[in-house]
Amino acid sequence: MRGEAARKSQEKLGDPEFGPWLAQASILVVDDEPGMRNFLVRTLGPLCKRIEEAADTEEASRKLDANYFDVVILDNVMPGRHGVDWLAEQRAIGFFADAILMTAFADLETAISALQAGAVDFVLKPFRSNQILNAVARCLQRNRLQRENYVLRYELRSTSDHILLRDRLLGESPAIRRVRETLARVAPLPTSVLLTGQSGTGKEVAARSLHSLSDRADKPFVPVNCAAIPPDMMESEFFGHLEGAFTGAKGSRAGLFTHAQGGTLFLDEVGELPLAMQSKLLRVLEDRRVRPVGSEREVPVDLRFIFATNAELEKEVEKGRFRADLFFRINVMQIRLPPLKDREDDVQTLATVFMRKLSQQLGMPQVVISDSVRASLARYDWPGNVRELRNVIERTLILGQFPDDFGGNAVETPGTDSLAEMERRHILAVLRETGGNKDEAARRLGISRKTIDRKFALSNA
Repeated sequence: MRGEAARKSQEKLGDPEFGPWLAQASILVVDDEPGMRNFLVRTLGPLCKRIEEAADTEEASRKLDANYFDVVILDNVMPGRHGVDWLAEQRAIGFFADAILMTAFADLETAISALQAGAVDFVLKPFRSNQILNAVARCLQRNRLQRENYVLRYELRSTSDHILLRDRLLGESPAIRRVRETLARVAPLPTSVLLTGQSGTGKEVAARSLHSLSDRADKPFVPVNCAAIPPDMMESEFFGHLEGAFTGAKGSRAGLFTHAQGGTLFLDEVGELPLAMQSKLLRVLEDRRVRPVGSEREVPVDLRFIFATNAELEKEVEKGRFRADLFFRINVMQIRLPPLKDREDDVQTLATVFMRKLSQQLGMPQVVISDSVRASLARYDWPGNVRELRNVIERTLILGQFPDDFGGNAVETPGTDSLAEMERRHILAVLRETGGNKDEAARRLGISRKTIDRKFALSNA
């Protein structure tokens, strides 16, 4: 009977996406009336992942300190203090989840107080089960859209590269098949994973594959380029902040760790983290809690961590630039992505796929990959790996023919531009656009400031 009632309740909502989102939600009910708590637990309990109850605000505060909740359903009038006063206090010390206020008074003053305290919805007592279900549905939908919007905007800020093949590692070489088999074995486990390999080998693609194969696939995947965030903004971007926590903090905001709640957080270029941030990350990994800047509360987080680096972290540890305890903490399961030159015929497969997809993206006709070009593709070592191959194909589509400056002995032919020279000119062009601001240029290029400095040091050597 309970299962049938749950099914009918979901059907009433008329939203096919609501069922799955509610099934993953954690809800806290705060009300001094046992009858109301029982009603809400019976209504929501069979449909959600976890529901807890608190008889007063003190018990509710303890539960918020111990667990993360997607939605808090809160009575306004309780012995001791009003719900709006408690909610405003929680917002001030770092509570970012949605709150629904229950009230028996439908006056304008109560509505204004609820909004000022940070409630996103309120229901008038007495109410029916479908009313509270729809209120919870609106909260979950709003929260999902906010998180997706934030993550998408962050991704757009973090990289200027077009995203292709982001969920699949293509190729049938033994090297890439071994990687796919390892990813499939570790994906269902909660184990943190460290992806290593040269720049451009597909570490983010591997991370997305891990996420899509895990039981967190329907929760957020949040990629973070550690090298693209200025050190003075890193703690706020990662953990969030409260209003007034620092100059310019005009409102409270959840961080990337909170937006990844329940899903996967991918920390790319983890070797670029400053030592102070490494210490904070280590604490999060050990405690699974984050403290927003300016907050008195540590917020529990449920995350799967995936790390990536093109640096040799063991050597960074020896040089004192990376904490040894953090390295041992993240190096539980290491998967090395092979360079493109070790992937045999995969370069031909990838070139064909890039040609088809980029021609559609750019609106340009495909260029025939002749046998001689395929032979050059096979001979070339591809120091920039898959990313370099993609750039060559894009340049080919723009020019209408394959360039002469790649493959075999033609790579460094006098009178032609080498790929290294192309790369240097592209970096210079972006630097001109940013007025010489290397930090901004690095952000647009999706590389670190150190990489820009290194490229120019090599070119001037």
